[in-house]
Amino acid sequence: MLILLPPSEGKAAQGDGPALELDALSFPALTSSREKALDALTALVQGPDDEALAVLGLSPGQVGELGGNRRLRTAPTLPAARLYTGVLYDNLGLASLEADARARAERAVIVFSGLWGALRLSDGVPPYRLSMGVRLPPLGGLAAHWRPCLAEVLDAEAGLVVDLRSSTYAQAWRPGPRATTVRVLREAEGARSVVSHMAKATRGAVARSLVESGAELSSPQELAELLGCLGHVTELGAPPRKGKPWTLDVVIRS
Repeated sequence: MLILLPPSEGKAAQGDGPALELDALSFPALTSSREKALDALTALVQGPDDEALAVLGLSPGQVGELGGNRRLRTAPTLPAARLYTGVLYDNLGLASLEADARARAERAVIVFSGLWGALRLSDGVPPYRLSMGVRLPPLGGLAAHWRPCLAEVLDAEAGLVVDLRSSTYAQAWRPGPRATTVRVLREAEGARSVVSHMAKATRGAVARSLVESGAELSSPQELAELLGCLGHVTELGAPPRKGKPWTLDVVIRS
């Protein structure tokens, strides 16, 4: 089973490990594309601050984020498991997992990134700021930059795919009908809506449920049944057409 997560905008302030070694990261076939993204980001932040802020979608008050992007090749790293913070990762709670559940998370979880493409939780990288939604000169849109090489690498990974990514990151790899896209909806007075903060928290809780369960899942139906047994209210929808993923709605009733 593969559990796909987005990164978080919030990240640890600094690492405590060695400098970046691209060749040591998981999915070594991505190294060339990582080099291109890293070179392009480094070149951008060496120019005028206002231009870099505009490209990265940052406000003038976030100019300090550019400093971290200028030191990416020399800054101390830390594992992705500790790098990403925020609501989803708080609810996933990697640090509090029992050893066997943590080992399952290390095997199953893949974090998507505008700069690194895809990471395992053990991969060491420095704090950075680069969303998958950015058009980074001269590469253009980052989802399009990553899509061919991620397909080559991840299509070869076996197993059911549980897709907990946001829409921006889902564009970088489309796993097709073996995937189940998890949506989080709030139901109140018979109407359903998406609430971003709640969705992030629930995605983290679902990921935690999966790695703690230890279940070997092979179908969307088994996924929906397991999450139901673990206390989540779910509704499974078949692919709308050939080649598309299943949809699993996790419903929060209030």
